[in-house]
Amino acid sequence: MATTALTGFSMMSLLSLGYLTWDLMSPNQVENEPDQSFMDRSPVPQPPHIIFIMTDDQGFNDIGYHSSDIRTPALDKLAADGVKLENYYIQPICTPSRSQLITGYQIHTGLQHSIIRPRQPSCLPFDQVTLPQRLQELGYSTHMVGKWHLGFYKKECLPTRRGFDTYFGSLTGSVNYYTYDSCDGPGLCGFDLHEGESVAWGQRGKYSTHLYTQRVRKILATHDPESQPLFIFLSFQAVHTPLQSPREYIYPYRGLENVARRKYAAMVSAVDEAVRNITYALRKYGYYQNSVIIFSTDNGGQPLSGGSNWPLRGRKGTYWEGGIRGLGFVHSPLLRKKRRVSKTLVHITDWYPTLVALAGGNDSLIEGLDGYNVWEAISEGKESPRLEILHNIDPMYNHARSGSLQKGYGIWNTAIQASIRAGDWKLLTGDPGYGDWIPPQMLPGFPSGWWNLERHTEPRKSVWLFNISGDPYERYDLSEQRPDVVKELLARLVYYNRTAVPVRYPSEDPRADPHLNGGAWVPWVGDEEEDSWDSVYQKKNMDWKKKLKLSKSRAFFRRLNTRIMSNRI
Repeated sequence: MATTALTGFSMMSLLSLGYLTWDLMSPNQVENEPDQSFMDRSPVPQPPHIIFIMTDDQGFNDIGYHSSDIRTPALDKLAADGVKLENYYIQPICTPSRSQLITGYQIHTGLQHSIIRPRQPSCLPFDQVTLPQRLQELGYSTHMVGKWHLGFYKKECLPTRRGFDTYFGSLTGSVNYYTYDSCDGPGLCGFDLHEGESVAWGQRGKYSTHLYTQRVRKILATHDPESQPLFIFLSFQAVHTPLQSPREYIYPYRGLENVARRKYAAMVSAVDEAVRNITYALRKYGYYQNSVIIFSTDNGGQPLSGGSNWPLRGRKGTYWEGGIRGLGFVHSPLLRKKRRVSKTLVHITDWYPTLVALAGGNDSLIEGLDGYNVWEAISEGKESPRLEILHNIDPMYNHARSGSLQKGYGIWNTAIQASIRAGDWKLLTGDPGYGDWIPPQMLPGFPSGWWNLERHTEPRKSVWLFNISGDPYERYDLSEQRPDVVKELLARLVYYNRTAVPVRYPSEDPRADPHLNGGAWVPWVGDEEEDSWDSVYQKKNMDWKKKLKLSKSRAFFRRLNTRIMSNRI
């Protein structure tokens, strides 16, 4: 098992000489001095139309070009003619991924712990400027179709208040594909399909993948591509449970013994057809030649519900590669180098500055983003500014019984669930989640197939280290052989955690019950109401921004640190 050696200057020697301190060591972004307004960059003559397509719970092995048992000819063709992102990372569950996409921040929103439940008075922080709001400033017409899952307790939380000119879709995390009923427990069910800020009662009985596709095609048909650039965020409900699909999509998979896999494959095929139809509409209505199509999943697949991350380890909800390594590709006539596979590190937060810059904005003037502009790395194959990824730090999930500050070399409490990747190395602490390797046809008859899984449980461990480039399936833990690397990555966790915003996870509010709100999931807190936690959160949020400002004048040391970390780890 080959591992990557640590080379370059000794970081500790630089620290001792005073050239660097842990406070100065930011992530690997090179900063520019902010000497212009946000929109003062030379305008792009014809900003591209941007179509961002996200699927829900689609696993690493749930697309044709990964040798899957699922056929996706349209997605395969788009990916083959574009750039496949084979080192693309997302979050392990819905809300964190979506919040990081739309804000460009990771542990600086308070949404890093879990999903937003339908009855929780929580949503995207109001002081965050969203990606569609930035694009509106740059002259874009912005539209969202599909799953929101970023909170709706106040009207100010709704997509139409967070930068989208129009919205059509569901606000909660999981709905029936035909009836649009969404439940948050026994007897707590309500209708969840919305047109703007109104309930769309008249759409029952229409399959959501088809309905959302029709809406996107309508937007494309009624907008003038020559008059204004267009941003569409198509957030499919598919292929999240419940496993529902029209019969015609199931028939081609009748040979699959795993019933859940059969239904799941049918849902993926419906999405593939939808993407084909949308691509056709882009060509038909004159958008295609000046368009950028981005495809992304939101988290890993769930094997118990038909998904597959094989041969990666883990599943949705875990920090093993199967939970956080996403499907992603970019397709565009504007790409300089097409038909290739990119191994550069890309994180879901990178889309925010990348798309702002692509639209003609100056992404370097957006303060403290966790994402990087990776367009040149994707389009031209140039070196990426991203050299490491903080997968997460979740202080609320600190249940690893064997974890302790002592096991973290006095630097980090290893009971806390956290993960980071720097170069080839990946570190996990706490409880990363179930670490099984599950082939796509392994669980046709639960629970009998469960006992035949390949497992590697280590209940007494709270630290893991892997060389992901040499061991992408996380089979060989090197934490005991390379304590030097472990210590350096633990120190990086300490660094990131210094500016983390406290987790925002309020108790459920009984006033959200759909039976009290006309039978639908709708905002239930009025404009005049002010929750005490809201003002406290905003104060905490300002604290981390002040910390970020302290190191802005030390760009030289940040650049130096970037190269040191790339050589050493």
